[in-house]
Amino acid sequence: MINSFKYFKGVPKEILFDNMSTVVDRKTSTFKTITLNDKFKYFSKEIGFTPVLCRPYRPQTKGKVEALAKLMDRLKVYNKEFNTFDDINNIIKVFNKDINNEIISGLFESPNNRYEREKEYLIPLPSDETLAPFIAKYKDYKVSKESLILFNGQKYSVPTLLIGKYVTVEDTDTHIQIYYNSDLITSHQKSEKVFNYKLDHAKEILKSDALKSKSDQEIEAFIEKNLKSLDIFLDQ
Repeated sequence: MINSFKYFKGVPKEILFDNMSTVVDRKTSTFKTITLNDKFKYFSKEIGFTPVLCRPYRPQTKGKVEALAKLMDRLKVYNKEFNTFDDINNIIKVFNKDINNEIISGLFESPNNRYEREKEYLIPLPSDETLAPFIAKYKDYKVSKESLILFNGQKYSVPTLLIGKYVTVEDTDTHIQIYYNSDLITSHQKSEKVFNYKLDHAKEILKSDALKSKSDQEIEAFIEKNLKSLDIFLDQ
């Protein structure tokens, strides 16, 4: 969110959120009364915006959030049209330019035009001193030829495109978030297992090396028979 505020050179007075655990305190929230968790409440107060939460089972508000997910369907045509993450970024930059110039039904104007009219109402960015406590500390890790990184004694998988490259890791209470060039690549649940694979990563790794002559079905059968019996955490 901080990167978004910096990109738009300001902070909206209100921001609409779905009822996700990073925002909502699920233990104290009820169907009629939804409460923010303490960490997010403090963050919103320090940054200066008011969180507006979607009411459960009310599509009029929730749809505004979920409608954005439909844009991902329009990106599916670019599957297999890229070889590197730089290629993906370039595709998304062009895509963003296109959709931000499209007329939105109901508003009868494009997002770019709306932004130009409303940007003067944005709250000024907080100082770097205010933002500093909310900015995660990242550390670089080199991806091994096995498409793994070593983090706190455990190994976690990433896509094979990143072999030999450096990624950054954000350490949260329950997960590690892995980034490449500031883009979130994958998220792993922390575990005590030595090896931690995403299922898609495991298939991709085996397909690129040991089982490159095998079909997808044969690779999945190999994973089911062998990897799941070892000291390996295999996540969907």
